[in-house]
Order: sequence, then C-alpha cells, then structure tokens
Amino acid sequence: MNSLINAVNGLRFAVYSQINMMIHLTVAVLVLACAFYFKISVLEWLTLIISIFFVLIAEAFNTAVEISIDLVTRKEKVRAKLAKDVAAGAVLLSAINAVVVGYLLFWSRFVNLLR
Repeated sequence: MNSLINAVNGLRFAVYSQINMMIHLTVAVLVLACAFYFKISVLEWLTLIISIFFVLIAEAFNTAVEISIDLVTRKEKVRAKLAKDVAAGAVLLSAINAVVVGYLLFWSRFVNLLR
C-alpha cells in the first residue's frame, strides 16, 4: 500500500510542480472532450489514450531525471545538461507523436464540422 501512496504522491508532485505537466494534462482533457464529442471508435480511443499516457509518462520520467541530476550535482556540468536535454527531447518526441495522432484522428472531423 505504501508503494501506491508513494506513486500517487510522485504524480501529484509532478502535476503541481511542473508547468509542462499541467499543460499536457490540460491539452489531454481538451482532446478527450473532442473525442467524446466526435464519438470516435474503440480503436481510435485506444490510439488516443496510448498517445496521451505516452506524453505523461515521458514528462514524469523527465521530471525524475531533472530532480536526480539536481540532487547529484550543484554545478553546471556539460553531461548533466546533456542528460536533461535528452530527457526533454524524449518528451518532445512523445508530444510530436501525440500531435500527429490528434491530427489524423480529428482534422477531417473539424473540417467537416466547419462546413
């Protein structure tokens, strides 16, 4: 039970301390609202949920990497910066994936809605 509580506390910390996590969650809620509105298929739901969680997981790992590096080193070090940059790059890749999935799922529906 302690492991579950620790995991929830870690997620709570990431949400409330990291602006990017809050942005990702806000966008996720908006996208989920669109999915409900357009009544997407089960396979589309699966794709969307996996993409959303992929971004949130990447952001959580990025936060853990940043905290760990800050714990180990106080000075600015090239390798520490590179590790943080690579972790941030992973978040960027997951976000690009989510944008592509969102485009493929929703673009034609939005176009039809505007007609």
